[in-house]
Amino acid sequence: MDPAHADAPENALERAIGRQVRLYRKQMGLSISELCTLTKLSAGMMSKIENGRTSASLSTLRSLSSALNVPVTALFRAYEEQRDAIHVKAGQGLTIERRGTRAGHQYQLLGHSLHGDVAVEPYLITLNKESDVFPLFQHVGIEFIYIISGEMIYTHGSSSYRLCPGDSLFFDSDATHGPQELVELPVVFLSVMSHSAHS
Repeated sequence: MDPAHADAPENALERAIGRQVRLYRKQMGLSISELCTLTKLSAGMMSKIENGRTSASLSTLRSLSSALNVPVTALFRAYEEQRDAIHVKAGQGLTIERRGTRAGHQYQLLGHSLHGDVAVEPYLITLNKESDVFPLFQHVGIEFIYIISGEMIYTHGSSSYRLCPGDSLFFDSDATHGPQELVELPVVFLSVMSHSAHS
């Protein structure tokens, strides 16, 4: 089944329209009764539409879009947009090679963005006794790292940070960065890199 339409077999469209109507109504600060006045719909019918329990006619959709000041197509947006999820079981991330692989850094890709303007890559990175320090990573975008175990000195630009379990660092990854000293091994950390999908 198409993931975008996996909401329910027969009324996914109605539910999607209902969510959009409720969203736009709340964004405009309208109560249900106020929207009923603008559209000349009963409160019962409006409740059925917002809860996805009825198929609204085209004239009703036009009336709603006019009252909410959005095009009719905006009411279908939640149904048409694909919403993806990637589930990775523990220890089953895709092992891949990146620049740091040559320095003994182990990368497990935990997912990736499937569409849109922003690319997001979450990695589980492990540094052990075979790993070299490598404080010269540099790439476009931003990065967030969160230390799970171990301890290291991590450099970003001209600054150094002692990172222990529970510590995090969020930074512009266009500056040179990376582990400068491995204090307690193994060092395991989550790294989430984000950049424009067109870069």
